[in-house]
Amino acid sequence: MRLAEGFASASLDELKAALDGGSLVIYSTGRPPLPDHDVTRSGVLATFTFASPAFGAEPSGEDDDGAVAPAFAEDSVEAVNVGTPSFARALKADGTVVADFSVGPGKTEVKLSEVSATGGHPIAVTSMRMPLPAEEVSWEKTGFGHVYMTSGDDPRRKMSVRG
Repeated sequence: MRLAEGFASASLDELKAALDGGSLVIYSTGRPPLPDHDVTRSGVLATFTFASPAFGAEPSGEDDDGAVAPAFAEDSVEAVNVGTPSFARALKADGTVVADFSVGPGKTEVKLSEVSATGGHPIAVTSMRMPLPAEEVSWEKTGFGHVYMTSGDDPRRKMSVRG
């Protein structure tokens, strides 16, 4: 999970409250380095609307991995495009960006009922994690382009280069 600058010091309860009535937008590939950057290389696959309150009681029996119980207005939504989900952007009800989440199978923060989206077919969020502290990103300009380094533990997500 990467937090927008305005939520960098927010607690888990403050993040959950900020999402009351907000949305979780699922995108295809091309996650921006930070939530404060516009989404430019990705297409919207599906949009979930959070209920108010946006989260229920914490799941029981989970390790301390940040598992949360999101509550949506609808359990499943219809995908609007075809693609492979890569990341999700969570927004407040007024459209303010709160955070970006990794999406997919494996060690991701949002898991879906499907590994790919097909326009007109249902898709659902099956689990969600909001681990704190959030992943941090730093970058610098090099001769090869911009190098982005993350603080996450997953070695496949430690660095990327964009020209």
